[in-house]
Amino acid sequence: MDHFTLIDGALHCEGVPLERIAREVGTPVYVYSAATLRRHAQVFREGLKPAGRVHLAYAIKANPNIGVLRVLADEGYGADVVSGGELSRALAAGMPAADVVFSGVGKTDRELVKGLEAGIGQFNLELEEEGVVLAALADARGLTAPAVLRVNPDVDAGTHAKISTGKKENKFGVPIDRAPAIFDRLASLPGIDLRGVAIHIGSQLFDLAPLEAAYRRVGELVAELRARGHKITHVDLGGGLGVPYRTHDEPPSPADYGAMVARATAGWDVELMFEPGRVIAGNAGVLLTEVIWVKPGVVNPYVIVDAAMNDLARPAMYDAWHDFSAVRPTGKTMTANIAGPVCETGDTFAMGREIDRVERGDLAIFRTAGAYGATMASTYNSRALVPEVLVDGDRYTVVADRIAAETILAAERVPDWL
Repeated sequence: MDHFTLIDGALHCEGVPLERIAREVGTPVYVYSAATLRRHAQVFREGLKPAGRVHLAYAIKANPNIGVLRVLADEGYGADVVSGGELSRALAAGMPAADVVFSGVGKTDRELVKGLEAGIGQFNLELEEEGVVLAALADARGLTAPAVLRVNPDVDAGTHAKISTGKKENKFGVPIDRAPAIFDRLASLPGIDLRGVAIHIGSQLFDLAPLEAAYRRVGELVAELRARGHKITHVDLGGGLGVPYRTHDEPPSPADYGAMVARATAGWDVELMFEPGRVIAGNAGVLLTEVIWVKPGVVNPYVIVDAAMNDLARPAMYDAWHDFSAVRPTGKTMTANIAGPVCETGDTFAMGREIDRVERGDLAIFRTAGAYGATMASTYNSRALVPEVLVDGDRYTVVADRIAAETILAAERVPDWL
């Protein structure tokens, strides 16, 4: 559930009218509900209770806004980071370094050192050479790096090709059949505490069967590593649970997921680590926009809004669906195409969709935009960088300013030789 509801005929985020935010902050603007973030964090934690000892690290890439992170830090969540910048955000938001997991296929030496010096809780190694380098960097500083080895189980998650991460042709992890030998070599190095394995097969998953199959392969690997004399205390099962982008979508619930995890990992006797992202933040945010024009079309009219592909890239990148709703619906509908002002045919959010009837000057929202929305925004076409607002009850705060095109221009230079 979320906290974007109609009150007196107009959409509100919790107790704040979206019309007020549009008037005072302008559009387009992302709006996040703190109550929804808290509820999703609590429901996910409750769903994992049957799994036993768990560690929850929010995947910062889904929504790295520091206001959002502070809400989740207060809920006891750590962080899954994939860059030095995300590590800085996690620490700035009050997430303890010991609760930070550093994932990512391309960590630089500088980022590895940053994680070591911060005292983070775990490095997820993507290749053998990364483990060798990390061990040397740690040993040179008199430190021991806690780490796990990410394996690729060659399991098709059944999701969009661009967010699938567990097939053999994907760039992530080491082939699971080569993992024991790699583990043997890395575990013998000074400067590293190789304490387990990690897996993540994809994002926006609706079917638990591929996850369960992957987890069972990991269970077999854990048994083999222990038989080879290794002490396995942690297994990172990643994230990837899907969210309902369409009203009729029915992704598995955290309770369904927790029951499967408990079944698949029975007897492992490890701390299970999870990296939820979209499932926490997705439905906690919307992109609020204004209709600029309703342009006649050959088949259907084009609803041209002031939000664009640079503000919300998912439809252009993945042909992704986001429900579109009028802020003050009349009950009437229309069939239309929805597009933004960017000079690209791909700057289209929907084609031939039945939507609330809107006119020039009306406000509307793209729902389920709290994950992979503002974090993927750009300034393409020299457009301003979209602002973000966090609502809590009947109050709101701008938690990321609109960065004007003029501000970005001021950071550029013409060479003095031109």
